[in-house]
Amino acid sequence: MSEPAHAGGTVDDIADGIKDEPGATAGVSTGTAARRLGVSPITLRSWDRRYGIGPARQDGRHRRWTPADLAVLDVMCRLTAAGVPPAEAARAARERRGGPPPPPVPVPEESAPSVRRPGSGPELPLGDVRLECRGLSRAALRLDAPVVDELLTSFVEEYGLVRAWEDLMMPTLRAVGRRWASAGDKYVEVEHLLSWHVSSALRRVPAAPPARTGAGPVLLACVPGEQHTLPIEALTAALAERGLPTRMFGAAVPATALDEAARRTGPRAVVLWSQSRSTASRPLARHIAAGSWGVRGARGSAEVMLAGPGWAGPPVPGLSRPHGLRDALATLTRLYGTEHEGRPPCPPHVALPTSW
Repeated sequence: MSEPAHAGGTVDDIADGIKDEPGATAGVSTGTAARRLGVSPITLRSWDRRYGIGPARQDGRHRRWTPADLAVLDVMCRLTAAGVPPAEAARAARERRGGPPPPPVPVPEESAPSVRRPGSGPELPLGDVRLECRGLSRAALRLDAPVVDELLTSFVEEYGLVRAWEDLMMPTLRAVGRRWASAGDKYVEVEHLLSWHVSSALRRVPAAPPARTGAGPVLLACVPGEQHTLPIEALTAALAERGLPTRMFGAAVPATALDEAARRTGPRAVVLWSQSRSTASRPLARHIAAGSWGVRGARGSAEVMLAGPGWAGPPVPGLSRPHGLRDALATLTRLYGTEHEGRPPCPPHVALPTSW
């Protein structure tokens, strides 16, 4: 996937990007505009009241933001993020509405060293993603925790857990990771803040009443040495949303602890997460798959699922390897035979080949 020259996209990209979306010709609500730009609705209303950065058209009493209005707001967001005072940024944004992009806003000489050139503020290398994803990245870069939390909650409510993870949470997390890797520890605080709030949003997803099944739970754990837990947190939340029993053990679970957990819980399935090949242990996976528990004559074993990019390479015979959250969720749901019991369906979606 290629990335645009400027990772945040131009103002024309922002306007063009929503022309084909539902309701684009009539405009979008203030809440939707705020999500796409990574600011709070209160901020948009304040800008409208103080600086006249408001919708060009009204629908009754409700503000409706057209593609042109969003392009103006994007200029305002970029300039204020670059350190330009809001009043000056608003003037430049209003000028943009009537013609070509405005010239750089003058900056007092004494403050010039601490202010970036307008439009050159930090952006994440997102590539071709939803506009809401760009809004989330901007809020994360500002370390605006309340807005990050508000955006993540609204994404799950509007799109559902699976789609919110695949289309919005994961692309932004990947972009933060790439920026961190290329800039040393400069953006580690952004990655930590975003990860914390993604984890919090996943845990807030309501669980359904327990499914009627006598089978053991799904045991989810990171293999020894693996610290990345967010993908299996997403899977745990999606399973709970469908009423399926889970036992989530988190990061870097020792091999002996995995054995003990399987013996004590008698799981229907075991999901082993590995982010990198350095942590993926095929002997451990085969050992867990070979285990059995229960009383003599009625001993059971678990389906073992190898999840995450660390397991790339030749398949392990008898062990499944899902291509992403959607695939893992569908496979585990089938194990319990609950596809048609009124649980939230796994929505149709066109995504990347691997959506972890």
